[in-house]
Amino acid sequence: QVQLVESGGGLVQAGGSLRLSCASSEPSFSYYDMGWVRQAPGKEREFVANIGWSGDSTYYANSVKGRFTISRDNPKNTLYLQMNSLKPEDTAVYYCAQKRRIPGDGTRRDEYDYWGPGTQVTVSS
Repeated sequence: QVQLVESGGGLVQAGGSLRLSCASSEPSFSYYDMGWVRQAPGKEREFVANIGWSGDSTYYANSVKGRFTISRDNPKNTLYLQMNSLKPEDTAVYYCAQKRRIPGDGTRRDEYDYWGPGTQVTVSS
């Protein structure tokens, strides 16, 4: 069973920045694409970004493109999400997830089989 643990969430003013981290217990972390997904109160989980196993390929939701950067450190088994120019509408619980080794662009929930418990990000106006 893979354990994923997010950290780095908190309260920040609009325009500010936060860096989320996700530590993985997967011994073969570098074999798997990873993603970030968020869920705002009363809304469905929403794809944010994903990154290929080597870190060479990334993909972002239009709502965060140009403001968020996904990255990974494979020797440290850690995934990151740098969030800049935060907006109140970015307020959500942010989850990291490990993608199944199946074809797909990583934008759908069913492409991921392990999830962290989430970390709260709150952006005040």
